Amino acid sequence: MNGLPRTIAALAAIVVGVTSAVAYGTDEPARPPIAWGACPEEVVAEAAPSLLDCATVPVPLDHADPASGEIEIMISRLAGPNPEKRRGVLLSNPGGPGGSGLAFPAFLVARGLPASVTDSYDVIGMDTRGIGHSARVECGFTGEGPYVGNLPPYAVDDAAVTARAEVVRGVAQQCADNDPDDRLRHISTADMARDLDAVRAALGEEKASFLGYSYGSALGAAYASMFPDRADRVVLDSIVGDTHLDRDGVRRYALGMEQTFPDFAAWAAARDDTYGLGRTPDEVRATYLELANRLDREPVQGLDGTGFRAGVFGFLFHARQYPTMAGLWQSLRTGIEPPGTGEVPDLAAYTNSWTVFLAVTCNDVDWPEEVQPYRDAVAEDRERYPLYGAAAANITPCAYWPHEPAEPPVPVLADGPANILLVQNRRDVPTPHRGAELLRAKFGDRARLLSVDAGGHGAYLLTGNPCANDITTAYLVDGTLPAADVSCPAS
Repeated sequence: MNGLPRTIAALAAIVVGVTSAVAYGTDEPARPPIAWGACPEEVVAEAAPSLLDCATVPVPLDHADPASGEIEIMISRLAGPNPEKRRGVLLSNPGGPGGSGLAFPAFLVARGLPASVTDSYDVIGMDTRGIGHSARVECGFTGEGPYVGNLPPYAVDDAAVTARAEVVRGVAQQCADNDPDDRLRHISTADMARDLDAVRAALGEEKASFLGYSYGSALGAAYASMFPDRADRVVLDSIVGDTHLDRDGVRRYALGMEQTFPDFAAWAAARDDTYGLGRTPDEVRATYLELANRLDREPVQGLDGTGFRAGVFGFLFHARQYPTMAGLWQSLRTGIEPPGTGEVPDLAAYTNSWTVFLAVTCNDVDWPEEVQPYRDAVAEDRERYPLYGAAAANITPCAYWPHEPAEPPVPVLADGPANILLVQNRRDVPTPHRGAELLRAKFGDRARLLSVDAGGHGAYLLTGNPCANDITTAYLVDGTLPAADVSCPAS
């Protein structure tokens, strides 16, 4: 069973983000034209070479002190094939924080981005600051531990929270020790939003549209709030709930798992003859709890209950992963390894993503520095959300982060143009529907909420729901924002 625990553990590690119109910057300095060229080899490997070209845009390391020096942001471009139909640029972000976005425009095309959208826009991807080819930062993680992903581990009891506190204290210090140029303090959502506007200006555009998923919804909300007159059509998909990911947002992971797990439970119950996980959804839930508790007591080749729970959290991101997850559960119950579980990705490839996730979430918000609030939250959420509450509420390195936030979180701006479409599946593990409801209320009349009767992470182009795809495409192409909030039935 060597493949089984490694597969689950690897998936767990990989998965893991103003009350008036404030002038965050109004001057448009003269900029040299962008020099487009070939993209890095790994980007070309993900996308057809003919689709994308790449360039760099200089931005201040510290936007509050431009004289302190510059870093370069690498961007990609999927150029519109019909210049006569071109409306402008569509900035995009795949989420994270910490996800590389250079190949993202090509990914969207592969998932069915309509020609009407690519005719209307040059689709722009990028590595936001700190990621990949944009002034990359690293905390010195190796993929071996003690920090192997951005999901807080499940705390089996109160003592586990206290023990974890010592681990994450060391992680925060490790990040400080590996930051000789003091770059980590300048990686925040507000600074990334300022970079977006610098990219817009460098592209010679008066306005820029935006399409962001998951944490990209927070970045897009920040951009629309900081630069309301420069944000054109904004689509935010799989909503974090604000302009940043804070403790409440992370704790909502547990709510999302409770709401999404029944989809898998019903699927598995209908296939009990194949997998033997339970004849009813309640029996499948009981199987999950039984396996997790047994692995707490008796790990299997290094896989304990914490890794198992985190792996299930990751498998619930999309229904296409249900057969693999069911096979792994079956293997744990029978001891017979399913086929195809031996290949495990190199976790060291994700250390940059983990670093940026920490920098952004810790720099955006001032997290509690005492252990007791986390102990209280874990105890509360263990009862409230049995599947995953004692993980999502656990302490993170942000409690001991070496830098205080340089500025408060970006306030959501409700006094601005009505140009924001929120797209949200009703059942979503890391970004449950509640986050979309919260952001909808904060934006007020600026936004409309499109709710999709689907499970999984990512709605537009990712669930195959024609209603959601058509409404979102119509807004991007024609500017047709629904007159009121709207729901799409299951497809």
